[in-house]
Amino acid sequence: MSRASTAGRNRGNRARRAGRAAGRVLRSPFTGAARGLRRVTHAHGAGESGLGKLIELHAVNSAGDMMITVALASTVFFSVPTDQARGRVALYLAVTLAPFALLAPVIGPLLDRIPHGRRAAMAGSMLARALLAVTMSGAVAGGGLELYPAALGVLVASKAYGVVRSAVVPRLLPPRFSLVKANSRVTLAGLLATGAAAPVGAGLHLIGPSWPLFGAFVVFAGGTFLSFTLPHKVDSGKGEARARLTARAESAGPPRSRRPGLRTVGPSVLHGLQANAALRSLSGFLTFFLAFILREHPLTGLGAATSLGLVAVCAGGGNALGTAVGAWLRARGPERIIAGVLGVALTATVVAAVYYDLLALVVVPVAAATAGLCQALAKLSLDAMIQRDVPEQVRTSAFARSETALQMAWVVGGAIGIALPLIGMLGMAVAAALVTAGVLLAVRGLLSAARRGGAAGPRVV
Repeated sequence: MSRASTAGRNRGNRARRAGRAAGRVLRSPFTGAARGLRRVTHAHGAGESGLGKLIELHAVNSAGDMMITVALASTVFFSVPTDQARGRVALYLAVTLAPFALLAPVIGPLLDRIPHGRRAAMAGSMLARALLAVTMSGAVAGGGLELYPAALGVLVASKAYGVVRSAVVPRLLPPRFSLVKANSRVTLAGLLATGAAAPVGAGLHLIGPSWPLFGAFVVFAGGTFLSFTLPHKVDSGKGEARARLTARAESAGPPRSRRPGLRTVGPSVLHGLQANAALRSLSGFLTFFLAFILREHPLTGLGAATSLGLVAVCAGGGNALGTAVGAWLRARGPERIIAGVLGVALTATVVAAVYYDLLALVVVPVAAATAGLCQALAKLSLDAMIQRDVPEQVRTSAFARSETALQMAWVVGGAIGIALPLIGMLGMAVAAALVTAGVLLAVRGLLSAARRGGAAGPRVV
């Protein structure tokens, strides 16, 4: 063999080694970050119990939903005049509300009867959204009416996933791991994934209006396979029963009615659910009302997009802070926490209503951040009360039913936000009224239950 050929072969080997080394250098930040995230999500026994995989699945779900949101916002919201956008979003919400109102009484009982299909239900939700994202990609540029049935399917699938996820979390708790801590991790993972996916979706939108939907297809396709990596115990109904959700303990003996309702289990959970419904409706209301009013009347000195971005960041930051604080408090006195956050939310919305015309640049972001914080804290406290007061064999059922009710409350609040005239003081007054309803319904009962120690009166049928 000639020296020239040997030298050429050596140069080729050196080039390949250099290429592999360069590849390792380029991959190392991503692989290192992936390993770091895996260590965090699987810490404290979450990897062994399967909770870590659910946290990762929820992050994928949140990222995909955000990409679809970016695509729809550009079509339904930003691309047309405000009055036309309100009509489009109202139609979008109406076609969501009507069938979901019909599905709401069905999803919880269906999960009760078919507990062994939870992984398949989550995978089906992911696959449906992947296929619908591709379907919407052809219609998103023009914003035609054919977009709305597909968008409806995406929203219903997303809501169904949320209900199933709430039912799955209690099945995957590691030993000595509270439900509040588990839900905090799941929620934070979703928030981080949403924050990461938003700029990615915006970047894809610069290529073309359909590209965020193609990105969503890839994300949800991956989520379909991840759903089946959850442990088999997710599908096990062993030891579970259906909850008869009543507000008061009844005498022993056969129940007068075997039909379960959503009046909940025990006074603490009843009033906690009422308070959470008020705060969730506040969240839906502010989402739509502020989106429209800030587009038409931006905050002082800011453009419409900047105003919306500031409020969205404040709301997300408040949600993350509430989740972190809830995990730190570990739901010490959840009844008092919920009563307290209702008071804080009421104060923030009243102040925003009074000073909107003078200090909108301050009071609107503060109100959004406060709503996010209060909603997160109240939901974690409700989770803690369900874990404390509801027997294990009916806990999964209670989570599914309560989450369904809260999803409905958000949609109703959003519908009110769309219907209102774009008057800032009026909108904040209505927001305060929504919280006031929660205060009147829940605070007295929560404090009374707290004095009694939060005793529950669950029944199993």
